[in-house]
Amino acid sequence: MTSDIRGRSATEIADSVRALIERSRLRPGDPLPPVRSLADELGVNRNTVVAAYRQLTQAGVVVTRGRGGTRVADLSPVAQEGFAADSVLRDVGTGNPDPDLIPDIAPALARMAGRPVLYGEPVIDPGLEAWARGWMSDGLPAEELRLTITSGAADAVERLLAQALTREDAVALEDPCFLTSIHTVRIGGYRPVPVPVDDEGMTVAGLRAALEQGVRAVVHTPRAQNPTGASLSADRAAQLRDVLRDHPYVLVIEDDHFSMLSRQPFHSLISPDHRRWALVRSVSKFLGPDMCLAVTASDPETAERLAMRLTPGTTWVSHLLQRLTHALVTDAATAASIDRAGAHYAARNEAFVARLQQNGLDAEPGDGLNLWIPLPVPARAVSEQLMRRGWLARPGDEFMLAGDEPSHRLRLTVHDLDDDAAAQLAADLGAAVAAVGGRVRLREVG
Repeated sequence: MTSDIRGRSATEIADSVRALIERSRLRPGDPLPPVRSLADELGVNRNTVVAAYRQLTQAGVVVTRGRGGTRVADLSPVAQEGFAADSVLRDVGTGNPDPDLIPDIAPALARMAGRPVLYGEPVIDPGLEAWARGWMSDGLPAEELRLTITSGAADAVERLLAQALTREDAVALEDPCFLTSIHTVRIGGYRPVPVPVDDEGMTVAGLRAALEQGVRAVVHTPRAQNPTGASLSADRAAQLRDVLRDHPYVLVIEDDHFSMLSRQPFHSLISPDHRRWALVRSVSKFLGPDMCLAVTASDPETAERLAMRLTPGTTWVSHLLQRLTHALVTDAATAASIDRAGAHYAARNEAFVARLQQNGLDAEPGDGLNLWIPLPVPARAVSEQLMRRGWLARPGDEFMLAGDEPSHRLRLTVHDLDDDAAAQLAADLGAAVAAVGGRVRLREVG
């Protein structure tokens, strides 16, 4: 393939590689020649090829994998949250809240009217700002706390990473990881560094190893981690803060997506001495996914740079949406409804775990909308068996960042199943595991 790449300057070489990709002569995953080999082939200085590859990397056309060389970027889609399209199966992998538990916005709409907002006015509605300051100040350095409103948590995380990183910068992500975080890092052209998650959150050894690899940002979930349901314990949070103490300028992003619904206390990785940090809380889990609003609390410099990332496009989130959010979260009836919803999710997950145990499977309910079910056999094979029984589930492979071994976990969203459907799913899951286990034993005997 080296003879197909042309050019004497870095720009010419980069343009030649782009042309080969556009004409499908180079395809996603294909390796580019080693720098030294291509430089010898073209008769140019090695640094010229390095500069060409850097241009292509910054544009997201190729990815550099250390000893794995430089390859054409693979832009195949990442799995997304939500209902599966065009499926006749009962979808138990959606990650959605129960629509019956989302508060009715009609009464609040009548209370939110106000004068029009014009260009140049403050971007945060005063009522929401006053309320949010109390909501976001848990254990954070209040004297430095600045607030920013974005169009949801994913929007906040994307902009936070963009204001701090350039392509190929390393980002520490939980493993297994929230699908949207995987998608955000991949589209941004950053290099994900997996940090294992156990029952108490990110592992200390995993975060230490990621920092040793030079990560410039850490994205983590302090409670109701998706998909595992794990929440940081007080001891684990303290240990992780100790690890971060020597890295005060690594951006720490906390995505507390389940905040008002969580049954667990909030423990933060952000210490008073940490210099770059952001806590993000959206309202989508308790006010509905279509309420695209999140509040970010951060240090002043991060807040200023985040605001700059908003100026080219969505300069502010609609004040109508901000006022509606404020009207809902300050309403006593809505607050009671949110509390009942949190209790409902926890109770339904616990009840399903009990049904699993009756069918020979063990699991922990965790916290959040989903269950993370351990299996004695590969999850993808179990999900295929469930499809034959009318269910659509998510195998854990979709959430994994590291390792080539098949996942033995299944993520299920079961809180909206009635008792009969929940009992049937638990029985079908037990049967599916038995069927896969029988096939595995037959192969071993054969």
